Amino acid sequence: MIDQKQSRHKKSIKASAFVWLILFPTPFPKLIKIYLFQITGITIFIHNYTSSTSSLHNSLQNHCYHFMPPLLSLLFHLLLIPIILSYHVTLARPAPERTTWRSFSRLVDTERGSQVLGLSELKQYFSQFGYLNIPDPKNLTDSFDDRFESAVNLYQTRLGLPVTGKLDAATLTQIMSPRCGISDFTSAPSKLHKVQHFAFFPGEPRWNQPGAFELTYAISPTAMVNYLSREEVAAVFRRAFARWAQVIPVRFIEAEDYQSANVKIGFYQGDHGDGEPFDGVLGILAHGFSPESGRLHLDAAETWSVDFSKEKSSVAVDLESVATHEIGHVLGLAHSPVRDAVMYPSLSPRSRKFDLSIDDVQGVQMLYGSRPGFSISELMESEKSSAGTSTYLGWWGLGRGLGLMVLGVLVKFVFL
Repeated sequence: MIDQKQSRHKKSIKASAFVWLILFPTPFPKLIKIYLFQITGITIFIHNYTSSTSSLHNSLQNHCYHFMPPLLSLLFHLLLIPIILSYHVTLARPAPERTTWRSFSRLVDTERGSQVLGLSELKQYFSQFGYLNIPDPKNLTDSFDDRFESAVNLYQTRLGLPVTGKLDAATLTQIMSPRCGISDFTSAPSKLHKVQHFAFFPGEPRWNQPGAFELTYAISPTAMVNYLSREEVAAVFRRAFARWAQVIPVRFIEAEDYQSANVKIGFYQGDHGDGEPFDGVLGILAHGFSPESGRLHLDAAETWSVDFSKEKSSVAVDLESVATHEIGHVLGLAHSPVRDAVMYPSLSPRSRKFDLSIDDVQGVQMLYGSRPGFSISELMESEKSSAGTSTYLGWWGLGRGLGLMVLGVLVKFVFL
């Protein structure tokens, strides 16, 4: 009798899980499955407890028998809500069919020795961003070999992930995150394994003007998106340039003449003639070229937002955060492995990160010196006072914690 009840409860919970995964699609259903099995074990334990109690609890047991299935179904949903919400709040990820790199989700838990369709595409991704040297792209295979394992280790080390050497959930989450199109490595190959903080382009190029100087910038009169006004875009870039101007002796001036400006800004789609084509929604967001090129291009296929309270799209990208990052490239900074840095290569949808970190400031000041009157010690104190992390695994733990707290309250209320 008990086995039949357990089987019925398991089927009910698994059916509920199936509905949840349809309503809230995730690239990592295995993670939800693990959590589901934990919940199932807990709820079945509760049922077994009520089915084997002494005569003191017989009346409660008989009463519970009638409402146990709906109670367990409700309990499952209450436990699953925090983890579903935590996943979507942390990643702000849209439905996976709309993301450029969503196909990589099928590679979760792939490791050395595996042969999985799609690994060759991921190898191209690693090559594009500097993690894997591919002499002949025509001979790419779907084999997880030693060279690819080294590339995965390097990727995990460089971006501050647990170094496992396999494509675990945390690593694939990072890989699938929208990011800047500039390579993560700008050093010679012999230096690729040296982890450092702020970095520069080869030769450490900078705008070669002595002392304090001015740079002009202009927004293209034609390469725009039609849902943002020119003034909205201009206001965002004024704020973004002002952040860098606060820490270095460079004055940025908005120019009226686009053609004569030092820095030229525009929104472009697909192949736009610079050898670095864009790839669609939530893939490569933008790219800014090293000095003294002055080109700063944003992918027009993205949903750019200047105010998340007005732009409700789940795939919206904060324009100010990306603008601040790309200006760093225009000034000569390459990508940083520091997660809190503006120059970290990726940015999740519906998230904002435009305040310069100590790493950003120290890097740009190595190129241009410090603006008179600026004190980096004040910035250091500010970072200490606001120190904290909000990682994917942290939200996962919070979701589980909230779920178990709900479970504890229900158990105490109903069974004790």
